[in-house]
Amino acid sequence: MKLTEALDQFYDYLTDERNLSPLTLSSYNQDWTAVLSWLEDQGRDSAAMEAEEITEDNIRRFLYAMNDKKLSRATINRRLAAMKSFYRFMIRKQHMEHNPMEDIHLRKLPKRLPHYLDQEEIVRVIESPDEQTEAGLRDRAILEVLYGSGLRVSELVGLKIEDIQLEEKWIRVFGKGGRQRISPLSTFSAAYLRRYISRTERKRQTAGVNSVFLNLRGGALTDRAVRDIVHKYCDRAGAKEILSPHGIRHSFATHLLDNGADLRVVQELLGHRRISSTQIYTHVSGSKLRKVYRLAHPRAK
Repeated sequence: MKLTEALDQFYDYLTDERNLSPLTLSSYNQDWTAVLSWLEDQGRDSAAMEAEEITEDNIRRFLYAMNDKKLSRATINRRLAAMKSFYRFMIRKQHMEHNPMEDIHLRKLPKRLPHYLDQEEIVRVIESPDEQTEAGLRDRAILEVLYGSGLRVSELVGLKIEDIQLEEKWIRVFGKGGRQRISPLSTFSAAYLRRYISRTERKRQTAGVNSVFLNLRGGALTDRAVRDIVHKYCDRAGAKEILSPHGIRHSFATHLLDNGADLRVVQELLGHRRISSTQIYTHVSGSKLRKVYRLAHPRAK
């Protein structure tokens, strides 16, 4: 089977059977585009190649080339993971007998603790927008929802009007892989959403969109625009760190654990499939653990 044909089948599998998000599919495509580009640089015609022609030696040479370019471990691992996933698919579909990735292992990454702000700082950031303007009211609602519900930025910009139940204080969230979950809304989030949705109702109808958060022209807000908004108010509030939207999500999880929430509950709220994804927050919540230990253990004092 031609490599390009096999990749087309692989992408169809990721879309139809794995139901991966467009962002994840784009990432797989970018990683394999890098592989094909490297093959072209080596004088290979990727359009004419058979899938079986890529050998373990080719992959190791590609790995060396990535190292020479000083790519990060995370980028290298992501590309190798995309290749591993493709070859598992090929073996499972019986398009190939030998997996050239079998002896290729991902590089161990150093553990990095998530960036977050303490509770007083996050409140200063959230209260920074000027609520008297439409943009300021929108930004306040965005910050309230990011922190109040711990959403990913893609989940936030994907919110539709029909996903929000203001009276019951919950929202329907579409997470990674199209998985749905119900996330609670804080009292503050519900209040600011109500004000913002009411203020922009006519603009939404005129533009014919049902996205919750709009840019000033009436179109749906983008991931990049939300990142710029979060950076802006972190800077305005004089926060110790200029967070990304994901940093506010980290703050949400850390503060829940610091205030006694169960790890399994936080896992559900974040929409993590595995508890191991949530356990990193126990590292940044150590002050709470130490305090409890000192108060509770008979020999801690």
